[in-house]
Amino acid sequence: MVMDPRLSVIDTRLARIKRLIAVSGGKGGIGKSLISSLLALTLSRLGYTVGLLDLDLSAPSTHVILGIEGVYPKEERGIVPPEVHGIEFMSIVYFTGDEPTPLRGTDISNALLELLAITQWGSLDFLIVDMPPGIGDASLDIIRWLRKAEFLVVTTGSKVALETVKKVLKMLNELNRPIIGVIENMKLRDSSVVKEELKKFEVPLLGAIEFDMNLEDSIGDANRLLERDAAARLKEIVMRNPRFNLEQGR
Repeated sequence: MVMDPRLSVIDTRLARIKRLIAVSGGKGGIGKSLISSLLALTLSRLGYTVGLLDLDLSAPSTHVILGIEGVYPKEERGIVPPEVHGIEFMSIVYFTGDEPTPLRGTDISNALLELLAITQWGSLDFLIVDMPPGIGDASLDIIRWLRKAEFLVVTTGSKVALETVKKVLKMLNELNRPIIGVIENMKLRDSSVVKEELKKFEVPLLGAIEFDMNLEDSIGDANRLLERDAAARLKEIVMRNPRFNLEQGR
């Protein structure tokens, strides 16, 4: 079997990134892309150099959340991400536009591999990766290729979301991949269900972000997003929790 030369290129592209945090959750609609976007913004405002990579081929949305439009990557021995809101930003949307991505099987893996191999990140303290939903081939490929990734898992209190998240955690444990912890997003009521379920995996619940009915009004405006309670709560979780160990990003 011939090794794809792009696999070795990925390690070179990521060599000068100190911390790579992959945000996963296994299921769509749990706010994974919002957490990824807010995490990138928060770390940037704390003085770190940050990149954000959207690898959700089925429904990339970080560009919508951050209101990114009219800026594009440059070609320079690969693709150089544009800087927006103090973040180096790359997304599959630059190649697909607003059209659906009609890819299946190996074509999906090939597209993801190509994006990872051609993107010139340079030197960063943090690269935040918005993972594809689900635990299919696309997610497994990315987990395998991003060998220095640490995983931040997002869930809601929904039983359906929790069942999927448990599969994600089991998969990451079986693959011996480092897990920072779990964030419960869009919390609606006082409940210890998520915390109790996580005990089975010895994975910590880092904190909860309460449901914000008015958050939708801030979508598309990075500055307004940072003023929301969700952003303040995420910043608190990141700064107080030793599992984030921000000094490693210096």
